[in-house]
Amino acid sequence: MTRHPADAASGRARPDGWMSDAALAVAVALVICVVIAADQSRSSPLEGYVCAVGFGALLLLRRRMPRTVLVVTILAIFAYYTAGFPPIGMVLPAVGALYSAAELHRTGWAIAAAAVLIGVASFFRLDGTEPDASFNGYTFMTELALAAAAIALGAAVRLTREARERTHRIAELTAAEQRHAADARLQAERMRIARDLHDTIGHTLSVASLHSGVAGEAIGHDDTAAHAALERVRAATTEALREVRRTVKVLRDDDSVAPSPGLAAVETLLSAAREAGLEVDAHIDVPAEALDASTDAAAYRIVQESLTNVIRHSGARKVHVHAGIDGGRLALRIADDGGRSPRATPDTASGAGIRGMRERAALLGGTLTAAPTAGGFVVEAHLPLRAREEDA
Repeated sequence: MTRHPADAASGRARPDGWMSDAALAVAVALVICVVIAADQSRSSPLEGYVCAVGFGALLLLRRRMPRTVLVVTILAIFAYYTAGFPPIGMVLPAVGALYSAAELHRTGWAIAAAAVLIGVASFFRLDGTEPDASFNGYTFMTELALAAAAIALGAAVRLTREARERTHRIAELTAAEQRHAADARLQAERMRIARDLHDTIGHTLSVASLHSGVAGEAIGHDDTAAHAALERVRAATTEALREVRRTVKVLRDDDSVAPSPGLAAVETLLSAAREAGLEVDAHIDVPAEALDASTDAAAYRIVQESLTNVIRHSGARKVHVHAGIDGGRLALRIADDGGRSPRATPDTASGAGIRGMRERAALLGGTLTAAPTAGGFVVEAHLPLRAREEDA
């Protein structure tokens, strides 16, 4: 037999549940005892008191076996009257069982049981075999109202409990969703910081490495060139340190907002590339007010990472940098004339540079492609002038 979920839950009743069951059992037993004591037609109501205690004791099992308690209670009522004990009404001894059945998802059983009790009581009153039990509307309505009240109260308690459980569940789901959203925002911020650090440190170290090599080769032959190269190394590392400190400040202080560089600062990147020996042909035609901060910062980082890859991985001598508005979007194109060895191609699965640029573009609702050409390597990006609403 399939067990109803309410039965399973009732089998693990909390201590306060057992206390309420005991209180209900005592209340039912006391009410029946009062009714028996008020009947003056019997000289020895002791057997009735024992039965009253029995009716109450049955309710201690109501959570585990609500249907069984209901059926046994009805049979006990029939046996009680068959034995000739003091009259206590047909519905009164079953009030607790009717309430319990309705409370524990057995409302249909409770209604059927009440109908049986009221029907049997009405039958014997109409039959006339009981001289003291004449049928009248008041008695019928009293028992009907008592049964209806017990069933309605049980159903109301159950619905209230279910509503409270649903509210609690909704609160748990809402809290879980909020935690998930917070984790997602935290992860997105970590990825953004990781990309910024990768781009900044990677670009700076590439420039510093190149000039360190120049300085090493020039020492002893051209001290002026060596000093100039070392000065460029110092300037590059100082700038990198400044950006790292700014990032750390953001991590330490939630209220601080670190301004990200944009295309207006791209000349610094172009100058570093020229100092590294590249011939840079740049055409930046983007009004300052055309881009929001997110798109402007992403464009700067894409140019920065592209130039870093040219310095680090290619044998290029010339690079073209173009930025302009095309069809309501920001178009970026960084192309060089140098080749790359297969193992050094930054567009490999393990390369973080190209992947980071693609992530930047995708987060804004844009696209980025990076691929070798017959004469070098080209990075092209198309970004919205304004970031998507959900990313803004």
